[in-house]
Amino acid sequence: MFFQWLKQYMPRSLYGRAALILIVPVVSVQLVVSVAFIRKHLENVSTQMADTLVREMDLIEDETTAAASPEEALALMQPFLSTLQINVQFVAADEVPAYDYLRWYDYSGRIVRNRISEGFPNMLASVFPDNRSVQFYLATDFGPIRISVSRTRVAVTNPHQLIVTMVFFGGLMTVIAYIYLRNQLRPITKLADAAQAFGRGRSVPYSPRGATEVRAAGGAFLDMRSRIERQIEQRTLMLSGVSHDLRTPLTRLKLGLSMIDDDEAEPLLRDVDEMQRLLDAFLDFSRGVAEGEPEATDPHDLIERIVEDAQRAGTAVRLGEMSGKGTAMLRPMAIRRAVENLIGNAVRYGTCAEVSVLLSEKSLRIRVEDDGPGIPPELRAESTRPFSRLDPSRNQNKGSGVGLGLAIVTDVARAHGGTLRLGESATLGGLCADIVIAR
Repeated sequence: MFFQWLKQYMPRSLYGRAALILIVPVVSVQLVVSVAFIRKHLENVSTQMADTLVREMDLIEDETTAAASPEEALALMQPFLSTLQINVQFVAADEVPAYDYLRWYDYSGRIVRNRISEGFPNMLASVFPDNRSVQFYLATDFGPIRISVSRTRVAVTNPHQLIVTMVFFGGLMTVIAYIYLRNQLRPITKLADAAQAFGRGRSVPYSPRGATEVRAAGGAFLDMRSRIERQIEQRTLMLSGVSHDLRTPLTRLKLGLSMIDDDEAEPLLRDVDEMQRLLDAFLDFSRGVAEGEPEATDPHDLIERIVEDAQRAGTAVRLGEMSGKGTAMLRPMAIRRAVENLIGNAVRYGTCAEVSVLLSEKSLRIRVEDDGPGIPPELRAESTRPFSRLDPSRNQNKGSGVGLGLAIVTDVARAHGGTLRLGESATLGGLCADIVIAR
């Protein structure tokens, strides 16, 4: 459960995870070293120096107790004060601070203050004004006494230098390591971009770079891309050649049928026309998305022209909601073929069709709806396969087909990095076909 909860806060990108891998160990080491240094070295040294000062202050307190007056006490202490580098003065009660003065980050000063407070219950106040001198106020029989010593006598000087140096160089080395790691990760992102572009039907220039493993993966991708392109080209040439070769005998059949009686020739001409349509469907499927390169296209203008052309041809189709503004990288001829296939299917199995477009920042959705019988959910996946004909689900009295209409649309959608989604129309009650393309 903890790892599942933590996973949602982890970075998703490769750069973010690489930075996390670099920063977490560096910060952890710095924290551990800092805590160990403060708790072990700094605390022990400060305690030892405070104990030395406590013994010296005990001597000062003993001399003050043995003297008969403040002047005599100062005279008795004078021989060893200069040696100990301690300054002792009697002060008035109003000169004693009301509370201790200590900076919040003065860790060693806090250790010294606490240690001296334990040794002298009569201590009135402790003042750590700067890094040069420290004052302690004690209550004596002759009034408050102020003991001033150098900061170097009671605490480690500049204890933060180690931490500051460690943090600075830790951050510097992290930046250098991240720059180097980014250069190593850049070939991986280039490979990912090339693979994503090829998945969307675009072939971008790419050359393997980086480490040996990345170069091997890049070379494998180039080989795979070449084989796929070669296979698509061979499929296109084969089907195009077959379709083209069959046009000649079909043309001769038409010429021969035109010589006989119309009543006898009419059913045969219908069969020839049906064969011609089947050949055209084979040719469209063989072309796939090979026509043209992706270009910045206004989908609203493209769909409006497709609908206008269909209306001029007598097709019962209308425009629906057209929302969003901007362009998308599309192959106009391939999108036109896909939308025309969806419109043809819609009016073939229904009475009318409606086409709408939704363009957002992340995706493009082209929707074609009809009022026909639709496709049952359990048969929708099968309907997008080539040469698949769902006789029970569609009205076959409206005509026949080879089963390539939705397969062509699916091929076009995948070539653009998208997908074809089939559902039920909420407005017309028939089939709802969505071509969804990521921008």
